[in-house]
Amino acid sequence: MQIINLNSPDISVMETKAVLPQISFESFLNKFKSTLKTVFHEDHNIDQFSVQRGMPDEVLQKIMLCNPNSLCIPKEYGGRGGNVQQNLALLSAASYESLSLSLTLGINSALFLQPVIKYGQEDIKPGVFDRFLNHQNMGGLMITEPGFGSDALNMQTSFTEEDKHFHLKGTKHWAGLTGQADFWVLTARRLAPNGGLQRDVDLFVCDNSAQDQKIIVDEKFENLGLYQIPYGRNILDVKIPKLQRLVPKTTGVQMLLDLLHRSRMQFPGMALGFVKRMLDEAIMHCQQRMVGGKNLFSYDQVQQHLARLQANYTIVSALCTKSSEIAGIQNDLTPLGFEANIIKTVSSDLMQESAQIVVQLVGAAAYKLNHVAGRGIVDSRPFQIFEGSNDILYNQITESLLKQMKTAKESHVFSFLKEHAMTSNAALFLKELLNFEINTQMSQRKFVEFGKALSRIATLDLVVRLGESGFRNDMIENAISIIKQEVTQLMANFNYAQNAIVVPDYETGSDWSEFVIA
Repeated sequence: MQIINLNSPDISVMETKAVLPQISFESFLNKFKSTLKTVFHEDHNIDQFSVQRGMPDEVLQKIMLCNPNSLCIPKEYGGRGGNVQQNLALLSAASYESLSLSLTLGINSALFLQPVIKYGQEDIKPGVFDRFLNHQNMGGLMITEPGFGSDALNMQTSFTEEDKHFHLKGTKHWAGLTGQADFWVLTARRLAPNGGLQRDVDLFVCDNSAQDQKIIVDEKFENLGLYQIPYGRNILDVKIPKLQRLVPKTTGVQMLLDLLHRSRMQFPGMALGFVKRMLDEAIMHCQQRMVGGKNLFSYDQVQQHLARLQANYTIVSALCTKSSEIAGIQNDLTPLGFEANIIKTVSSDLMQESAQIVVQLVGAAAYKLNHVAGRGIVDSRPFQIFEGSNDILYNQITESLLKQMKTAKESHVFSFLKEHAMTSNAALFLKELLNFEINTQMSQRKFVEFGKALSRIATLDLVVRLGESGFRNDMIENAISIIKQEVTQLMANFNYAQNAIVVPDYETGSDWSEFVIA
């Protein structure tokens, strides 16, 4: 594979050549789907290699020859232009077959290419995009550090500035595509003269093929699930040319928020194909499986499970619509944490729930790692954790709403939500549940519970809007009914007063055998 050095003196005049002609998106997507069918089901058995570490090289090569990363590269560099709706459709097609593949493509687009497109210096773009388009290169993002996961802004990776480059030193872990990506966006804080680290964050493009930019993989992790994506611990001691620093519009922290919010809005694309696969597998199994002289499909309890799965499909479709409308790279998503957090949490919760439902319906056969549902449980679970643990994001959703209510000088929940752009339609369905004054001094657990309820209320609103746009009415009605039921349960939990706490010395006086009555 030819390697183009980013430090080449003629990089600014390098021309990018598109590998594929600019065929219609429909043809592009159909070719991609056809390739996945061939490599996953005809040339290889995905159920077999999906339980092994890494994706076979010949499989990944054939997939990358379809140039999936070209979707988000600007047309002037030979790409397809960065249409959000098309990117979500591609992620959905990938996740129907492989959640690991969909996440790999999501990492490349949202965590590397889009930041470079929006914030990269012009002189490096032709060389970077050429290597993605013509040499099947890949890229990722390194933020998380040992000891600094959710507390990412206190990262300890530092950089100093020298004449022609920045010198970064630190340790990063849990970066998807560890040891596999050709490029990385690295996050670091400037080392101050007094030895401390400045508050703001800077982002840099690292070319792992360049001698001074080589990242050392100190350990490969045995991650639970997503076996095709390598994770590990990385040692950074790299010298990054100044042209490869990403340039923020305001601050580095705001640039990072824009990046992460846009990435969270890609979750519905990955979720939609996965949920659709779970729904298809469940319907097929229940129609074929005979129990007590009739198929599972005819049982009322099974119908409830299937209706929930189909509602999940409708809900994630509505989330895709919202992301398509607002997540374009031209938009500043820094202030849209409320929207991004709702989209990410609901998408990932429904992925995990859908896999759990299918395992329950299929039974013992699904409790195998090489079954699509059993594998789906462990593959979808990390989506509720990475890019912000859902509990933390639910807390932030409540915090965001309370700030908005304070600004509006409104404390009555229904009165505020019926005027809010994200909940105005849904609030009318839930007036009785929302007819109360909010207590801003509630406990953290109540913040999380209310945030989860708010996310479902906003989701209900999006489903209503999807129905108004022409989505089939029977599926919309089913989804509305199920979301209303869930919000009712969530609000009951929220209103129930409980402050249970752990007892550290619980072993004293808690041995059941001492209390057996002979």
